[in-house]
Amino acid sequence: MAMPDPQPHGQQANSSGPAPRSSTALAAGWMAGWLLMMTAIAVAGREATRELSVFQVMLLRSLIGLVVLAPLVHAAGGLRAMRTQRLTSHGLRNVVHYAAQGGWLAALALIPLAQVVALEFTMPIWTALLAYAFLGERLDARKIAAIVLGIVGVVLIVRPAEGAQFSLGHVIALAAAIGFAISVTMVKSLTRTDTATQLMFWMLVLQSVIGMVPALAHWQTPVGMQWVWILVVGVCGTCSHYCMARAMAHAEATVVVPMDFLRLPLTALAGWALYAERFDLATMIGAALILSGNAINLSAPRVAPKTAPKAARPPQD
Repeated sequence: MAMPDPQPHGQQANSSGPAPRSSTALAAGWMAGWLLMMTAIAVAGREATRELSVFQVMLLRSLIGLVVLAPLVHAAGGLRAMRTQRLTSHGLRNVVHYAAQGGWLAALALIPLAQVVALEFTMPIWTALLAYAFLGERLDARKIAAIVLGIVGVVLIVRPAEGAQFSLGHVIALAAAIGFAISVTMVKSLTRTDTATQLMFWMLVLQSVIGMVPALAHWQTPVGMQWVWILVVGVCGTCSHYCMARAMAHAEATVVVPMDFLRLPLTALAGWALYAERFDLATMIGAALILSGNAINLSAPRVAPKTAPKAARPPQD
């Protein structure tokens, strides 16, 4: 689904082997794949949930994703290489991520596609607040400015003063963005010990287990085009994360992440072309403020990391 990838922007998971060469062109190529697949997921997710339950779509997405991920698991050393000492952390993270995914899918059917994506881009705002509250990270002037711009942008998009415009879909989309932020905050710890492939593997396995009961309770055997939409969600949902990870390997986050901002106009274009959805002035201004806040946050100067203490032990569950 169109959710933040398990490897957070600007942070690379542990990996073995030579580092890929730095290339903005290669990063842009991988990001083009990410953008096309994420736009396809938004459309396919809406179509799939017209007649099938969100729980069923999510379960099938995870099962298909495991098949797609199998070559990467094999290349990494098979199931033995997927072992982790932090299963509890993976479990907690995926309960939150599963709920956020469900909310994101549900919102697709309730509000315009562009508004869902615009509100999804508030995730860095909530991540900064959560990191400040629970991880002790500082809130400098840049981060505060980004948060203020993001909140004003959200108000413009949902327009709570206009009762007819404010809907349950906006609430669900915002809740999903906050859920993704919680998930990313937890992933920041997991990436210290586990690889991107491990994160993807455990996400798909655990969310298959979590979603099995509700999916079976609402089961309806897919037919015809429903299978096509589900396959698009499942295949693109896994491959898009791989594209993002590859882009991050070829360029810094400050180069890659702004490319993701193109997802908003692309999704708006898809909504207009396929569903005759209007992208009004207030939504455009609100989206611009949210993206500007992200850009300000990305432009923050880097702080040189402190030397790690000798013989530091990885966190355990």
